[in-house]
Amino acid sequence: MIEKYKTILKENMDEIIIERSKFLGYAAPVETEGEAIDFIKGVNEKHKDANHNVYGYTIGYDNEVQRYSDDGEPSGTAGIPVLEVIRKEDLKNVVVVVTRYFGGIKLGAGGLVRAYTKAAKLGLAASKIVSKRLYSQITLKIDYSLIGKIQNEIIQQGYYIKDTVYQEDVAFNLYVRNTEVEGFKAAAIDWTNDKAIIIEGETEYLTEIEGKILK
Repeated sequence: MIEKYKTILKENMDEIIIERSKFLGYAAPVETEGEAIDFIKGVNEKHKDANHNVYGYTIGYDNEVQRYSDDGEPSGTAGIPVLEVIRKEDLKNVVVVVTRYFGGIKLGAGGLVRAYTKAAKLGLAASKIVSKRLYSQITLKIDYSLIGKIQNEIIQQGYYIKDTVYQEDVAFNLYVRNTEVEGFKAAAIDWTNDKAIIIEGETEYLTEIEGKILK
């Protein structure tokens, strides 16, 4: 697993008219190639009457799977430009489909590349590019007498409190960046004079926008 990667937040689309041709840029986050294929099939079904449904997708943290299709457009003018948009943004686990309704004016090879590139960018922008970062779930148990001090330290240091459980003691359930766990544990020991119970849980990818966890 990698510590951080870029992807998109949700399925969405946008459209643009270029020389009377309508280009619809669809994008979606996916986890497997099967999900990508299903998404492509869904767009194809929705736009059976379109002239072309071009796609590109990447799967895997190292882009182990990369596929594209020109769907009848001249070779190299559609599918590869769509895939290149994904690559240049360094996105992982993303599928983009660009649907074209021909408007009667031929665009030429260069025009097609620019049009499909633009439509793919619009679809990705509509879907919102985000980061996925590996976080660890940490439970910090402390005495009630320390609650104000520790809560203030946690907030000041920028750690994310998922929730707080009040029982015999106070348990802060936190998300801490995987790379910062040891530093957090050392800080917690210092804040509490080694009177805290620290429990490490599972790791998972959380969505970040501008370095902040999306709640």
